Amino acid sequence: MALRKLPIGIQDFPSLREDGYLYVDKTAFVHRLATEGRVYFLSRPRRFGKSLLSSTLGAYFEGRKELFKGLAIEQLEQDWIEYPVLRLDLNAEKYDTPEALLAILNSHVCRWEERFGMPKADEDTLSRRFLGAIQRAREKTGRRVIVLVDEYDKPLLQAIGCPELLEEYKKTIKAFYGVLKSADAHLKFVLLTGVTKFGQVSVFSDLNQLTDLSVEADYSAVCGITEPELLENFLPELEKIASKRGVPFERVLADVRKMYNGYRFHPGGPSVFNPFSTLNLLRTGELRDYWFQTGTPTFLVELLKEADSDLRELDGIEVEASEFSDYRLDANRPLPVIYQSGYLTIQDYDPDLGLYRLGYPNDEVKNGFLNFLLPSFTGAENGRGGFHIAKFSQELRAGDVDAFLTRLRAFFEKIPYDLSDRTERHYQVVFYLVFTLLGQFLQTELKSAKGRADAVVQTETHVFVFEFKLNGTAEEALAQIEDRGYAVSWHADGRTVVKVGVEFDKVERNLGRWLTA
Repeated sequence: MALRKLPIGIQDFPSLREDGYLYVDKTAFVHRLATEGRVYFLSRPRRFGKSLLSSTLGAYFEGRKELFKGLAIEQLEQDWIEYPVLRLDLNAEKYDTPEALLAILNSHVCRWEERFGMPKADEDTLSRRFLGAIQRAREKTGRRVIVLVDEYDKPLLQAIGCPELLEEYKKTIKAFYGVLKSADAHLKFVLLTGVTKFGQVSVFSDLNQLTDLSVEADYSAVCGITEPELLENFLPELEKIASKRGVPFERVLADVRKMYNGYRFHPGGPSVFNPFSTLNLLRTGELRDYWFQTGTPTFLVELLKEADSDLRELDGIEVEASEFSDYRLDANRPLPVIYQSGYLTIQDYDPDLGLYRLGYPNDEVKNGFLNFLLPSFTGAENGRGGFHIAKFSQELRAGDVDAFLTRLRAFFEKIPYDLSDRTERHYQVVFYLVFTLLGQFLQTELKSAKGRADAVVQTETHVFVFEFKLNGTAEEALAQIEDRGYAVSWHADGRTVVKVGVEFDKVERNLGRWLTA
């Protein structure tokens, strides 16, 4: 099979079409957006296709019919009217000073002025020049204006660790985007995209007619790749991976689902695959953490530490929509930024109670996120000389529980004193991290209801049932496994069942004795 061109990192729709890249057809969404409403906001995680969507809309409103040949919109649109399009792309800059934001805004305004006419004498601020550019664009073309703002919140996200700079950016952005309300009569269509919906930025209150697509079922798949789209567009690549691995096609599809699928932006909408990771998999044929390795904001760790969050509660947490949909940088409310950044997604919804259940969308996010947070709880870095979860897995696969616990004891010994706050929950979170990360290699279960052991790890030959006692004895832990029948359900499956009772000494901050049965 000849190699087909996969659009990895391609954010410009004209380039994608002119250079012959594969394209997952989202143009039916484009036509619907253009005909149904006027002012939209869309929040999606980074590298999820927001920029490509904005570029596609720009090409459509510029009337570039030739780019859409063979796509759904070709049959939906008859007129192909050319409108003036003002694009503001804040994605690629480094915003480390107030001047940096002003410079990029000024450069965009200057381009619009060169195209539609120079500013008048009273247009002495960026906001007034922006308004003037919109007015002259309409006067010059006779048509109302399209405004596309890509990654509107990039400066705000980069300044989160610096409150003074963040406030400066808020003031600048509030004034600049506030023009969209003043220019309403001159505007035909507006789209702002970003990762987060900053509740403090006036654009969301000033634009009364703004429609937030982020949470609408009908637009859940406007970015990302659904499973039907994956099979329709990339079947040859998936079949090639199955052939190379020598496994059935359904096994490959199941692995790809588990690794990259699972994002759901409305409980009634479809689940979508991460497009960046999925396309990289199709290129290399290897399941890796492509999206996660492109960068995780360090402020997430700081926010979680300040909030004293219990990581064990994130996966499966039940909340009302207001608790995760609106973004305010608050150490006591880290959930909105975690959700909107793509590390949690909607798993279920109870309409009677109005409660959403959130959780990790897939293994790439879960394992990457927990690995990223590990050093803040243990001081242990992954890699050479650091934390190797694969070695823990190796010992349990060999049935050597003593070697596993000896390694776990050595792991606790390396945790710096200042990281351990000596609370029971801190140790429980560390156990949670270790056993959850083991799930990359083995089948693991953590205690989720009354009457379950602290952890169960299954290999091909063994089932290990663990109970840890904080300042209790190994005998008490082992007796609890026996008395409550934690291991009963595995006795009939033919594998060796090993019950493990472990002491944890809070004073020594480490494992003490353990017993097996």
